[in-house]
Amino acid sequence: MDAAESLRLYNTVPFSQLLGIRREFSEGGRARLVVDARRELENPIRAMHGGVVATLLDVVMASAAVSKIGFARTAVTLDLNISYLQPGRGRLTADGEALAIADDGDTVQCRAEVRDDEGRCVARSMGSFRYLPLPSA
Repeated sequence: MDAAESLRLYNTVPFSQLLGIRREFSEGGRARLVVDARRELENPIRAMHGGVVATLLDVVMASAAVSKIGFARTAVTLDLNISYLQPGRGRLTADGEALAIADDGDTVQCRAEVRDDEGRCVARSMGSFRYLPLPSA
């Protein structure tokens, strides 16, 4: 599977499609994802559900991680730490960055944050991801 096929694979994850997550870019160890507010994604206070915010953080960090290695492998979450700072309303934008690949080349540390349309930071996260082989075609 070449890099273009791998990127297509990442863009067609059913769960991300269900939530309406869109990739703005994923390259060179950085990624940006966006999701528009919809009533079915909100919690009782009319903010985006914390699970949606967590998914954005998780997926944007994994996207940054695989872009750092040219989409040659996939990445699965080992740990994810989230600090929720305020309710997220409206369109949310997640920016992620792969910070450092371990000496063994199998794990990578990442960070990310989610901001609302007004630029307020909704949540921040750090995570560790393990690189795995891509699924066979």
